[in-house]
Amino acid sequence: MQIRQTNPFVRGYTNLRYQRVVLITYEPDCPPCYKTLHPSQEHLQDHEIQLHPCAFNDNFALVIGGPAVADDLIDQCQSSGLIRDVLYEVQATEDGKTIHLGDTPTSDSAQALIKRLTFHTGHYSRSWEINSDHISEDAFHLLQQLAASSTVTGLNFECFLLDDSYTVGCKLFCTPWTDDHLLEVEGITADQLKQQQLEAGLPESLVGVLFLASLADVRFLVFDSSALVLENLPLARNA
Repeated sequence: MQIRQTNPFVRGYTNLRYQRVVLITYEPDCPPCYKTLHPSQEHLQDHEIQLHPCAFNDNFALVIGGPAVADDLIDQCQSSGLIRDVLYEVQATEDGKTIHLGDTPTSDSAQALIKRLTFHTGHYSRSWEINSDHISEDAFHLLQQLAASSTVTGLNFECFLLDDSYTVGCKLFCTPWTDDHLLEVEGITADQLKQQQLEAGLPESLVGVLFLASLADVRFLVFDSSALVLENLPLARNA
């Protein structure tokens, strides 16, 4: 089963991170540019970088005038300038693309911004209510049966019923269901988990939705016949 490239359960920014960049001025008629330091100079402290001359190319910058720099690295740089400032650029991923969120003056402030954006207590939108038409009728009835019998599936999720008989929920465990995470916590790959779920009789429509939700680190997923249809998630019924 192929997972859609765009996951409709993902909201907002993912993969929040930061990197140190230097702001360089050079030719009088050219705007400032931003570069990362060459890996050989990443150990330098901010005060050892600011207001120092530099050489740079499209891929990296080298601080000149401090510790000795190999001639072969300098020869790779076609431009020279002055490092005016050191910034910590906060980035994220949205729809598979890198997004520049802003610049902060220190690594501590960058980490604090990321913490506020991700929420210290966990990711937002970890509970979802979607229309039950996103899974087949057989899948919905199976979830109801599992919830009514309090069956522990052993397949990284459990089911529960709400007062409305047309509503059933799933609690997902060990998310996200990626190779790296599952191998670390359970010693299996994502494909192996998927195969276990299919062999246990879970309909393909249900497995597909559960996997998409897990990859967005969803913890609770509720299927309700009166809930809204989730945009970009195919319907398994009434399509």
